[in-house]
Amino acid sequence: MARTVSDEDLNRIVYSYHWDPFQVLGYHEAELDGKKVGVIRAFTPEARSAEVAVQKGGKKEYLMMDKIHDDGFFEVVLDKAEKPDYVFKLTNWEGYSWEIDDPYKYPPVLTDFDLHLFNEGNHYKVYNKLGAHVIELEKTQGVFFAVWAPNAKRVSVVGNFNNWDGRRNPMRTRGSSGVWELFIPHIQEGECYKYEIKTQDDRILEKADPYAFRAELRPKTASIIYKLGSYKWNDAEYMKKRDSESHLDKPIAVYEVHLGSWKRKGNNEFLTYRDFADDLVNYVKYMGFTHVELMPIAEHPFDGSWGYQVTGYYAPTSRFGTPQDFAYFVDKCHQAGIGVIVDWVPAHFPTDSFALAQFDGTALYEHADPRKGFHKDWTTYIFNFGRNEVRNFLISNALFWLDYYHIDGLRVDAVASMLYLDYARKPGEWIPNEYGGNENLEAVAFLKRLNEQVYQEHSGVLMIAEESTAWTGVSRPTYLGGLGFGLKWNMGWMNDFLRYIEKEPIYRKYHHNSLTFSMIYAFNENFMLVLSHDEVVHGKKSLISKMPGDDWQKFANLRLALSFMYAHPGKKLNFMGTEFAQWAEWNAEQSLDWHLTQWDRHRQTQDFFKNLNRVYQETPALYQVDFDGRGFSWINCNDWESSVVSFIRRGDNPDDCVVVVANFTPVIRHNYRVGVPKHCHWEEFFNSDALEFGGSGVGNCGGFWSDQIGWDNQPYSLNLTLPPLAVVMFKPIYEEPKKTEG
Repeated sequence: MARTVSDEDLNRIVYSYHWDPFQVLGYHEAELDGKKVGVIRAFTPEARSAEVAVQKGGKKEYLMMDKIHDDGFFEVVLDKAEKPDYVFKLTNWEGYSWEIDDPYKYPPVLTDFDLHLFNEGNHYKVYNKLGAHVIELEKTQGVFFAVWAPNAKRVSVVGNFNNWDGRRNPMRTRGSSGVWELFIPHIQEGECYKYEIKTQDDRILEKADPYAFRAELRPKTASIIYKLGSYKWNDAEYMKKRDSESHLDKPIAVYEVHLGSWKRKGNNEFLTYRDFADDLVNYVKYMGFTHVELMPIAEHPFDGSWGYQVTGYYAPTSRFGTPQDFAYFVDKCHQAGIGVIVDWVPAHFPTDSFALAQFDGTALYEHADPRKGFHKDWTTYIFNFGRNEVRNFLISNALFWLDYYHIDGLRVDAVASMLYLDYARKPGEWIPNEYGGNENLEAVAFLKRLNEQVYQEHSGVLMIAEESTAWTGVSRPTYLGGLGFGLKWNMGWMNDFLRYIEKEPIYRKYHHNSLTFSMIYAFNENFMLVLSHDEVVHGKKSLISKMPGDDWQKFANLRLALSFMYAHPGKKLNFMGTEFAQWAEWNAEQSLDWHLTQWDRHRQTQDFFKNLNRVYQETPALYQVDFDGRGFSWINCNDWESSVVSFIRRGDNPDDCVVVVANFTPVIRHNYRVGVPKHCHWEEFFNSDALEFGGSGVGNCGGFWSDQIGWDNQPYSLNLTLPPLAVVMFKPIYEEPKKTEG
């Protein structure tokens, strides 16, 4: 029996270490006995015998294949060197026969240009190329797989369709690109799969697809084939409006949510994305928030990481349903006029062996040197931002959530850990940059390019940095030397203000600068004021529990804190549970304590928060000029003895103004004079001490005309009664009367 394959190639296929099985398997032309012939080869270990079924004139002609290796390598020589239309008919050892198509008769799918763009780091839609895609190739339906593993000896697709046997469907390598690809005909959406990788030292790794659009529910770890573009959106009007406006002069009040613990079913089971599309969307709309921010919803294996240790960057977690279900949730948010922000984690990834870690047996996505590539505090790997393909993976991922799921903003996690080479490291545990500094220049370049690309393609979204240091220009354009974010979390204000508000009121006067210091730098960045999940966990207590005093004072202090936050320049974010004053610290393993809203004080606090959101959105002076000094001026920031501050907020029209007075003590202050810029009737339109909110009802009878008495460097003034532990706001509603001659 003559054969046309060399022992070397035969062994490479049988023992599964051929870098390009297309050189051996499928149809080939060869010279046999001086004659040019066609040859078809197959490696099917599960078959006892194999035939080639060739289409001829509408009929199948079966040609028996020679078994030239006991492990299942078959070959048949054709009479002429002409590629036929064929499939295989296999018979196993039990005598069962079936037909399969040959993956190795199909041409490559990725173009050289795709590979070039990816290798230089500029293929920002690479999620349309790498991963698993349901396509039609040469009039045949199937799934195209592609993965980047440049240091692998061999890569195979494994799944139920080939009994998870890595010998069955080895992929072809695409030259020096490091990309492997394979089209497998007739498999369908919903199939589970992984990549089996043989390393250079002959270890076998099973890896989930870095670009998978869907993943199995933990503790299972396989990827699932999902067809992109199958959801039909109904938010065209919302998206058109979003992308036609700037949002920095709009009200932004964000409700931060951990989906797994916002609310659960009676048996402590998770709600689904479709449940949230009703319950959560209706609640956020009712409470008057403009956006919902989801803690990371990309796939992650460990619930206790809250989503911050991602293994499936392109897959919404299957804990709550399918990708279709998640798209439905976002669609419902948009139809209700609610924006959706998601936490995005490009700083680091976990060490789980099935995911990105040591992906092809080498440090591929991470730095090889642990001084740059391993985060000891979080026991996670740090992305190698200097590698083109890694930057491409991350930027493409950011755009994927915006492109495909219509996400309205990304809150980029742990930016500080990316910017500094010595972040959370002791001397000797880090490597300086080329200039001897501690700045991670590769990460800086990555963040700038990320923001440039995002805003180029989606001008109406929000890129938000969780950045806790004094790095200059985080929210300034890259052409001015900034990082290019739209907003930056104001961690300085959060830390100072919480330290202040937690103190007994009698001591607050000695820490007055903690209340006022934020205005020294308030306009250095586009700030978002945050009271996030990080402040109500790990022994820090819930916001209401932080407050000093008896129960009445605790609730009053909470209303005071939130009112001051909403009056202060900057966009707003609050964590779930704060709005109804949950006593317990946040527990990610159970639902919020919704039963508390049966009690008057908690229900009144919820009503207060709803009213606060309404007032905020109806008062342009509280949001239009958040990032410019013309939107804020102190009336009096020096009354430390009384722990009272007063200031003016202004909108785009300087005459559109609000006077805010905050009393941080439980003392009612009568005859407290506050300067105002206009002589008119000043309406008290907000009072956090109102009876309906559970307060004492002390106020100013709805407001009154100003006195023509100069005060606090203002031409006029109001003689006020300041309620205890409260914020009052006034706005001018009558114009100053015209002077008459004579």
